[in-house]
Formats: sequence, C-alpha cells, structure tokens
Amino acid sequence: MDGSLPPGQIETKRFPIVGERHPGPELDDPSDWSLVIEGEVGSPVEIGFAEFLGRAASEVTFDIHCVTSWTRFASSFTGMPLADLLGAAVPLPSARFVSFEAYSGRGHHTSLPLEVALADTWVVHSFSGEPLAIEHGGPVRTVTPGRYFYKSLKWVRRIVLFEEDRLGWWEANSSYHNNAEPWSGTERFTTGSLRPGQLERFLEADRYDKYRGRVMLGLDLRGWQPGHRELHGLQLKNCDLRGVDLEGVDLRHSNLSLSDLREASLRSADLSGSDLEGANFAGADLTGANLTDTALSATRFAEAGQKAVIAGAVFAGSSGLTESQEAYVSSGSGISDSAREKGHGKV
Repeated sequence: MDGSLPPGQIETKRFPIVGERHPGPELDDPSDWSLVIEGEVGSPVEIGFAEFLGRAASEVTFDIHCVTSWTRFASSFTGMPLADLLGAAVPLPSARFVSFEAYSGRGHHTSLPLEVALADTWVVHSFSGEPLAIEHGGPVRTVTPGRYFYKSLKWVRRIVLFEEDRLGWWEANSSYHNNAEPWSGTERFTTGSLRPGQLERFLEADRYDKYRGRVMLGLDLRGWQPGHRELHGLQLKNCDLRGVDLEGVDLRHSNLSLSDLREASLRSADLSGSDLEGANFAGADLTGANLTDTALSATRFAEAGQKAVIAGAVFAGSSGLTESQEAYVSSGSGISDSAREKGHGKV
C-alpha cells in the first residue's frame, strides 16, 4: 500500500460492486456459512461461522486495484491470514496451487500459486469495521492485496490445494490474465482472441449471430464499418474502437468493458443493460444514446482535453461511476437544457 496508481487506474473513494451480487441458494442464511479446506493436505479442515468469527480478529489495510481500472486506497478488512487457516490443514509437499470456490450460482472460483496465497491472502468478514455486505462477498470472502481484485473471492466456501493449477472462472471465460499483477500494466488480459483471418471475417461480416456470447478480446477495430446495426450481445472487451461510427446501433446487453471508444459516434445507440466498466468514451458522441441499466465502474466520459457529448443520453438505473465521472454526467455538461428538464443524464 503506497497510495500510488498502477498503470491505467483511476481513484475512487467508493467501493464499487463488481461481479455477482448475491451468493447461490445454499447460502440464503449467512449464519449457515462454513468453509472446507481439502485437497493436497494432511488433515482436511471444516470451520463454521461462529468459530471463524472467534478466531478472525486481525485487521489488514491495502489498496484495492480492480481490473476494470478503479483503485480504492487504504481499504481496511478484518479477518485472518490464510496461512493461519492452512496451517491446521497441514499442506503436503505436493501442494503448489490453491483454488478458492464460492457459494455461487455460476460456480465462481479463482486460483493462486500457494506461495503467493500464503504470503498475501486473507480470509475476511468485515470492511471498515462493519460486517461485509452480501454484495461485497459477505459473510466471508478472500482478499489478495497484491493482485487485481478478481483474484479475491466473494462468499468463499471451499479451499482446495492442488499439484497443478486450475484456471479461475474469469480467467477461463473472459481471458483475464492468470497472474493479475497490477503494476506491470500488461496483466489484465491475455492476448487477442481472434487470429488475423478470423478478425478479417468479423470485420467483413453482415450478420453477427455466431459471434454473440463469444468473448472477443484485444481487437483493433479502428475503421470498422458494421455490416448490420444489430450488434446486441457482442462481447468486445479491451478492444480499440476509437473513431468507429456506431450511430444508431443496437448494442443491448453487450460487453465493452475496458474498450477504447474515444471519438466514436454512438448517437442514438442503444447500450442498455451493457457492461461498460472501464470503457473510455472521452470525446465520443453519445447524443440521445440509451445507457439505461449499464455497469459503469471506472467508465470514463471526460478526461483531460476530451469530453463526451451526452446531450439527451439516458443513464437511468446505471451504476458504478467514480466521483469525477458522476460529477461530469450529473452537472449537465454536454446535456441540452431540454434533456436536463426531462431528467436525462441523471445516474
């Protein structure tokens, strides 16, 4: 924790909600929480909620760095080091990796090298002196300060030690980098997900049905002229869309997280229900665009020298803006008087 920002991060004093917001049905009652430690261990362990609370009273303070590009400095949690829990399980010499599994409807999990987890991971139950809210992983989650926050797991239910690594949910499904070290600036994602020939076919396509739901990562889409306006459901993550003409397109329920849309035209585009976390819209034209119910953690609409035009844009139900970006949107900058009177632009 040193109060400085890794490459590509922006500061927030809020604690944005990321990922799933509720655990699976097995954890309807937080007091039913329990944790199992097994795998390459000499003595498997199971610990219940009351016992854990009785043992986990230490505090750790660190800077959270989310892969979507927000950073929250000096974040304080109460719990205990993972090393203290694993000591009772007696890890075997064959144990080289640790997998954390969640009470999760989608089977969420993540992994770390055991030596990293022993040095850096905590199992915690409180944030800033208060019990962890469910949407932030309560009653109990893990935190690993030295990695992007997707390596910290909400609603932990099972810790398994393995000889070989097991890619986590985000790493396997969204090509998030398995090492996740924030300071290099190169470990958010793995490399681009389409080979040159595949990218050429995508750029020339006049229909996009076969691409919906497929994560397309790190693509250079500058100069793209979509052959059809129906782009809903596309997952164009960490892509370069600078200056692209997307006027009037249907991008409902898409994923443009961490993509660069500076100077793009999105006039009257429908982005409702989309994941726009970490996307950069500075200098883009969003006149009349629909951003209803969008995820906007660390999304940029204004930065030095560039501001998005958001006249008539609708942000109803959207969430996650950092303080500076919310101030820009809420101030009415770039919003016409008539749109402001109708409440457009409010987050």
